[in-house]
Amino acid sequence: MKKSLLGLGLILTVTFVAEAQKKKINKKFDEKSAISELTYLASDELKGRDPAAPEMALAYDFIAKQLESAGAKPVPGADGYFQNIPFRLSSPPSKGTITMGDSSYNQGINLLVINGESLSGTFELVDVGFGLPADFEGKDLTGKIAVSSVGAPNKLSPNDLFSLGSEKTENAKKQGAVALIERYNIPSVPWQLIANYLNRSQMMIDNGESSKLPYIWVKDLSNVLPKEISTGSTKSAEVQIEGKINKPIEGKNVVAWIEGTDKNLKNEFVMLSAHYDHVGIGRPDENGDSIYNGTRDNAIGTVAVMNAAKYFAKNPPKRSILLALWTAEEKGLLGSRYFAENPLIPLDQIIYNLNIDGAGYNDTSIITVIGLGRTTGDDMIIEAVEDFGLKALADPAPEQGLYDRSDNVNFAIKGIPAPTFSLGFTAFDDEINKYYHKAGDQVDSVDLDYVTLYWKAYILAAQKIANLSYQPAWIAGDKYEEAGKALYGEK
Repeated sequence: MKKSLLGLGLILTVTFVAEAQKKKINKKFDEKSAISELTYLASDELKGRDPAAPEMALAYDFIAKQLESAGAKPVPGADGYFQNIPFRLSSPPSKGTITMGDSSYNQGINLLVINGESLSGTFELVDVGFGLPADFEGKDLTGKIAVSSVGAPNKLSPNDLFSLGSEKTENAKKQGAVALIERYNIPSVPWQLIANYLNRSQMMIDNGESSKLPYIWVKDLSNVLPKEISTGSTKSAEVQIEGKINKPIEGKNVVAWIEGTDKNLKNEFVMLSAHYDHVGIGRPDENGDSIYNGTRDNAIGTVAVMNAAKYFAKNPPKRSILLALWTAEEKGLLGSRYFAENPLIPLDQIIYNLNIDGAGYNDTSIITVIGLGRTTGDDMIIEAVEDFGLKALADPAPEQGLYDRSDNVNFAIKGIPAPTFSLGFTAFDDEINKYYHKAGDQVDSVDLDYVTLYWKAYILAAQKIANLSYQPAWIAGDKYEEAGKALYGEK
């Protein structure tokens, strides 16, 4: 009988606490202010928040002021509320041709000069396999062109290709190479799709001297080139790359923090993040509107993090809160990658990342959590969503590889448990595609009652995770489990 009474008492206590948390968030959340913030971020004045456009300054200054006025503190080592990032905008060449053996490659057709400076001449080719660090060891590349396959074994996502490309160009430069050619040989993603996307100006993180090295992709779906190099039938490349223009762009992540209340747990951080950029100005729609306002992707997420700052500054949880608004997600997850590689808080102190991103919604009874089922923090997210009358749904389209296509993956790779808290969708259907990266993605096209519940559920989920007595971890067997053990040590 005593055990039954104790169990009942525990259930009642947990229920009472949960209801009290929900009531406090309902009471403290300023819906009118949040909608006003959303309206501004998704307004035509910001011209679609293109990270390369001058209007981006309006966005990051606004976000920084909101975090400051909320009471969140600057992160030590930041420039006020900013982490400055050196970007470069690299344009396609006015002329780009390469001849290797009997094969000719032309810009936009079977050749893409993605980064670097102009280059002309004839240069010896050296095959460096996948271009991993060990592949460069002992090779004299002085005055030569390094040739590698794109990506690496089991690392062929878009994010992998570009992040590894940066590492390879740096290693090639150190070994004296004059260029890096990567062979694009992924049949599952059509070359023409890649060419259409990359044959235009590309924003990259400026890595100094290595960014000056011509970084080139050539179409080689049949893996012919390494055979020709190894047999000696193709020894050199005649290169003509002319008219390359590289423009420096200063990017800014907006970051702040709120100290936790527990004397021990406050040294751990729950990172709340969302990207605040969008795609800028694009092709006009049938109404002549060419500004892609990005309400769903990702002004709604940005407002969620800003309002989490307002709530937690006055109601701090046990763990500290790190607030991070990323730039240049739409350019290849660049802002979050820069932070992951240049962290202002040691990564082993960031014990969880509750990220926000999304293409839109088609079901207002749910919240879709990309990565649900992969961490031991799941129950807290599920409870928080249910407390606001919604249901948490796992990724309904795993074939899309969504987990590895948003900012959370840059931290998952490092070992940090990192799901993405998205608006509710059950499939990539016409309702999603109607607004995704379209001019119609405006505030007056969203259900603000649903969005308000979404914001509140996000704050409650963050609070529950930040107050956990244990540190959330990857579920056993997850592909990022070993990275987590390497980061935090065996628990």
